[in-house]
Amino acid sequence: MEKGLTLPQDCRDFVHSLKMRSKYALFLIFVVIVFVFIEKENKIISRVSDRLKQIPQALADANSTDPALVLAENASLLSLSELDSAFSQLKSRLHNLSLQLGVEPAVEAAGEEEEEEPPRPAAAGPRRHVLLMATTRTGSSFVGEFFNQQGNIFYLFEPLWHIERTVSFEPGGANAAGSALVYRDVLKQLFLCDLYVLEPFITPLPEDHLTQFMFRRGSSRSLCEDPVCTPFVKKVFEKYHCKNRRCGPLNVTLAAEACRRKDHMALKAVRMRQLEFLQPLAEDPRLDLRVIQLVRDPRAVLASRMVAFAGKYKTWKKWLDDEGQDQLREEEVQRLRGNCESIRLSAELGLRQPAWLRGRYMLVRYEDVARRPLQKAREMYRFAGIPLTPQVEDWIQKNTQAAHDGSGIYSTQKNSSEQFEKWRFSMPFKLAQVVQAACGTAMRLFGYKLAEDAAALTNRSLSLLEEQGTFWVT
Repeated sequence: MEKGLTLPQDCRDFVHSLKMRSKYALFLIFVVIVFVFIEKENKIISRVSDRLKQIPQALADANSTDPALVLAENASLLSLSELDSAFSQLKSRLHNLSLQLGVEPAVEAAGEEEEEEPPRPAAAGPRRHVLLMATTRTGSSFVGEFFNQQGNIFYLFEPLWHIERTVSFEPGGANAAGSALVYRDVLKQLFLCDLYVLEPFITPLPEDHLTQFMFRRGSSRSLCEDPVCTPFVKKVFEKYHCKNRRCGPLNVTLAAEACRRKDHMALKAVRMRQLEFLQPLAEDPRLDLRVIQLVRDPRAVLASRMVAFAGKYKTWKKWLDDEGQDQLREEEVQRLRGNCESIRLSAELGLRQPAWLRGRYMLVRYEDVARRPLQKAREMYRFAGIPLTPQVEDWIQKNTQAAHDGSGIYSTQKNSSEQFEKWRFSMPFKLAQVVQAACGTAMRLFGYKLAEDAAALTNRSLSLLEEQGTFWVT
């Protein structure tokens, strides 16, 4: 008799079938769980990608980080440690990129975001705003280079030229005051690096803040440096192009940003002659104005103008050539006298040092700059409160020891020790007499001696220049 019970074959087959079905069921459950888990993770990654779309594409490209690696808040991913590391890396790169772009990283706050101007590099002192105030043919282009050659100064060459060419003002009276007010307001905006103020006066009008007609762009290093110097554009003619490199049309926006990044701002203007109109600029808390008034012997100024602007002085030349004509036209003499008087009145105001101008005005004679350029440059920089760099000193040494003066009416290359008195040996004495009669009061104020006769005018051993007093630097 056999021990135990033996299950029928049918029962054994049934039990075996149940075991196999259980295995298949467990496998199917496992597959379903994995599928659900994958779907969940796909949704999380999709949400992360949607958030990343809000990041500017330029930043995403610049960081070269895969947006899919950013970890969503309260999410759990299979490779958690790897994704957390990638997210930290992205934050670090975004922060570094923000610093490179000159903006602060975004910070969550309840208030509205404030617009900030691009930061300037740390400067040794407060930002200065230097105005070189002169008239034509006084050596202002040469002296202006003292500031143009310094790398931390944003320098503009005669920006008011555009206003004079666009707005018509008659000389004298209310029209002269009106022009001074317009010039003053434009100067204020320029000192604040609002270069857009020039656009309505540039002909033709700039398009998208791009212009090919910025007057004497090449005389401003700041307008020809990176990043203001954009790639050269073929078949685009720029009238006043940069001297030492080829640039595309001037981008006014880039120029304004460059202005704000520089430590200081300087410009020269031969069209702003009335010092009293600058009081609002001197009192503006956003500005730290320094005015350097440059003067020159009016006899030398006239001699230079008759060469540089020959078309405007035909009457003078005709008078000189006509031996029988004793009198020069009175309106010409009055114009000369008016120019000298406006210069004198501004100088007298500056030397009186009213409260609003105290410590903000300096009077400089071109002749002193020509004789001692490096010394006068140091004095001007000391007055402005800006440290003078070796770069400027080297430029002065190289450009004041030239064997000959540079060509062109705006040349800044001078044989300074000889050039400033050349006019004496070619000026007819009767022309000098007219200037001395019209400008005698101003000449005496500035220390220019009157020549009594033709011999005194051409005598090399006789100086026509008084030595300056201590009041010149104020």
